[in-house]
Amino acid sequence: MKLDWAAASDTGQVRANNQDSAVAEDGLFAVADGMGGHAAGEVASRVAVEALRVSAEGNGLVEAVRAANQAVIDRADTDPALRGMGTTMVAIAREGEQVVMVNVGDSRGYLFRDGQLQQITEDHNLVAQLLREGRLTREEARVHPQRNIITRVLGNDPDVEIDVFTVDAFRGDRFLLCSDGLFNEVDDDAVADVLRNHRDPQAVADELVRRANAGGGRDNITVVVVDVLDDNDRSRAASVALAGAAATSVAEPIPAAPTESARRARRADDSISVEPPRPRWVTWRSVLFALAMLLVIGSIAGSFWWFGRNTFYVGVDGDQVAIFRGRPSGLLWLDPTVEQRTTLTLSDVPAARRDDVEKGKDQADLATARRYVVNLRQQAAEERAATTPTSSSTTTTTAPSPGTPTTTTSTP
Repeated sequence: MKLDWAAASDTGQVRANNQDSAVAEDGLFAVADGMGGHAAGEVASRVAVEALRVSAEGNGLVEAVRAANQAVIDRADTDPALRGMGTTMVAIAREGEQVVMVNVGDSRGYLFRDGQLQQITEDHNLVAQLLREGRLTREEARVHPQRNIITRVLGNDPDVEIDVFTVDAFRGDRFLLCSDGLFNEVDDDAVADVLRNHRDPQAVADELVRRANAGGGRDNITVVVVDVLDDNDRSRAASVALAGAAATSVAEPIPAAPTESARRARRADDSISVEPPRPRWVTWRSVLFALAMLLVIGSIAGSFWWFGRNTFYVGVDGDQVAIFRGRPSGLLWLDPTVEQRTTLTLSDVPAARRDDVEKGKDQADLATARRYVVNLRQQAAEERAATTPTSSSTTTTTAPSPGTPTTTTSTP
């Protein structure tokens, strides 16, 4: 398989620095979008792509991503200023005659084939989850204020779940990897238009970055474009095979119509082998009963699902305070999931609240849970302020007797 590729990255119109990183070399391509503060996000994405590049030389792509995840975790452990940093990652690698794509976070991977753009990856963020649950429309999701809340990143969990996709690549295919700075500013139709009308991959990458900046450039923008130039004639072989299958199907003989004597003989045989009518096991009453039972079971399951997925609590994930969707101990088959992570650690929580948070503090809804976290943060700040030593000075002035020099004593 012969490939051609190009990459482009830009800080955008708002951010002070570029926290995206990318790798684009023969057989390995990736985009990482860092987060965790002004410097930490930049460090996280850079550490991830460097570890990916090194590990991919002797391992598969999935193992290379696991190595990148561990590298980010290890780097944060060595520097308290980097604690809590993380990064998204979308990557593709050539493995034989196929392209393997992996994804963690909300950076995206697309396939452009036969003039049509298809998103291969699935976003791991709050808005995408609400969209999959039917609680938002696509139009609402594009402008939702919480679309930047990520639910899965590298650098947070040593056993992070990695989405893996395998694509049979053919000559003419074009892969696009990008950070959210592109698709939050340029919709899929406009992206497809650029991919369709520019032949050179570098021209495609540069034009996509330009359009994202023209759309507002509110985030860093990184794009990697990979073209399949040659597939060792696999697409031609597939076309020949398809044409051969079509020719075979046309050439198959059509069975001759039975003669009149044969039809008479078949009718005579049918009359001999007629069986008595079978009892009807399915009646309208049994159908109604089954539908009623399904409705009852569905209502019960739906009630459990609604209760399990529309309650929240504040607890800990590892050592990090987080807002969870669900019940602290789970509900039947519904385990709690992390809805939103915070920058608070368990040691930051006031001592009087620590047990509640460790056990999981129930909240009526997501807004109430967020207010509870804000209160925890304020109480922690007040405790720190109360325990911080302060210095004061006292000045005593003694009135002199007539003719006596004035003496002033200052006590620290």
